[in-house]
This record gives sequence, C-alpha cells and structure tokens, in this order.
Amino acid sequence: MKMKIPNNFILITGPCSIESYDICATVAEKLALLQQQHPEVTIVFKSSFDKANRSSINSFRGVGLEKGLEVLSTIKKEFNLLAVTDIHEPSQAKPVAEVVDILQIPAFLCRQTDLLVAAAETGCTVNVKKGQFISPWQTQNIVDKLQASGCQDIFLTERGSSFGYHNMVVDFRSLPVMAATGARVIYDAGHSVQLPGAMGTQSGGQAEFIQPLARAAVAVGCNGVFIEAHPNPAEAKSDGANSLPLAELSGFLETLLRIREVTNSCVETQKNVVVEEKPLAKSSY
Repeated sequence: MKMKIPNNFILITGPCSIESYDICATVAEKLALLQQQHPEVTIVFKSSFDKANRSSINSFRGVGLEKGLEVLSTIKKEFNLLAVTDIHEPSQAKPVAEVVDILQIPAFLCRQTDLLVAAAETGCTVNVKKGQFISPWQTQNIVDKLQASGCQDIFLTERGSSFGYHNMVVDFRSLPVMAATGARVIYDAGHSVQLPGAMGTQSGGQAEFIQPLARAAVAVGCNGVFIEAHPNPAEAKSDGANSLPLAELSGFLETLLRIREVTNSCVETQKNVVVEEKPLAKSSY
C-alpha cells in the first residue's frame, strides 16, 4: 500500500501529454517552486505517456509507456514532486504504479470494471475522471468498484457533461453529490471548457473560462483543481486550446487559495450559528 496523498488542497497540473523531457522539466521546475511557497498545498505533476482517445488517427499521442515512465521517474526524483498519469489498459496498472503516486482513469473509461479493479489492486491512489456521459450520482458505482477491490484513497474529477454539438457544461451540484460518496473531489478546469472535436480533427477550447469556473468550483468546496499548464499552449501538441499558460499558474493558485480561505471561514461560521425558533406573527386579518 502506497502512502496516502496528504489531505491538503490539491493542485494537479502539467502538460497534457509528455512531449519531451525539457518541456516537462520546465513545468516541474515551476511546480517545485510553488510547492516550496505553498507547503499547505499538495502539488502533483501530471502528464500522459499516451493520449489514446485523440480525435484523429494522425494526432500526436505521446511518447509511449516505456519512455513516458522514464521521464516521469526522472521528474519525480529531480524535482521531488508527486506524479500522476493515465492508464488505458489493465496491463498498464502495475508497471505505472511502480513509478507514479496516482493512477488516473480517463473519462471515457470510467466505467471499465477490469481497469478500475487493476488500478485499485496496485495500492495506489486512483483518480477517476467522471465521464461526460454519466451523472454525478452514478459515480457511486465507480467508488464501490474501487473500494471492493481494495482501493482506500479515491479521487473523483468533474470535467463537465456533454450534450453534443461540441460543448461541455458544468453542473456545480455535481461536486457535493460526488463528495457524498466519500471520495475527494477534484475540479478539472481545463477539460470543462473543452470543445470536443470542434476543429474537425482536433478539439478546441474556451480558455478564457478556465479561471472563472475554477473560482466557482473552489467556492463550492472542491478538494482540489486539475489544470493542464504549458509554457506555450499555442504550440502544445495536445489540448493547447484549453491549457493554462505556465506563467499564469502562480496567480491562478493564489486566487484559488484566497477563495478557499474565505469559503472555509464562512462554512465554519454557519456551523456555529444557532437558529432560534420564533412564533409566527399573528395576522391582522
């Protein structure tokens, strides 16, 4: 059983796919600095060795399992960061779990029982992206599968719901609904503004809505935020249209932490409020 991820506010971030060690290292260096500045936050480096659900067969998928794990292992050691990456097949769970701290289940595979069981059996924390085709209430079934297979540290990530026509919609009721399962709830600020397949052979995005929606999610009370960050999103080989520029990450986190502080303070105040029952005023009629 691996160490449980600390119960802090969580920031999961990094380039969507592993394009090169240099790009990953550039991002990781920034994350290591942020981690030093914010010890109250658990920062997790994220990047995928394979993007198996790209729109086009010609799209860049990543560097593959072997090279990807080599890059992730090096990043973890050099920058002293936790790491997460996606798995797509049960056979990938064990070798990937030997390198990273969190196994991530992609949204389109969130109901794949064999994949969930294989991830749970590694002893890793498992982060499941809620499929854009299921309701938040249905995530209880996902949690049940993981718990029945021995997983003791579960994240559920909200990334919006799809109603067709290249659009994602976030119903913020989903955050407390998923929290009721006992899992920690993460809000995916980037994929929530994705426009799937909107550019024909690739997805588009509305990056201008990343920060407002993330602020809303933290105000609702999520346990953390997932955002893909890239030194130059315009040149990213995957999901650049809904990635945050790396230069904006520090300010983004600072804002979220201030909102979280105020939200937590308000919640604590509400808990201490005593509501006195008063008799109804007599009607003059």
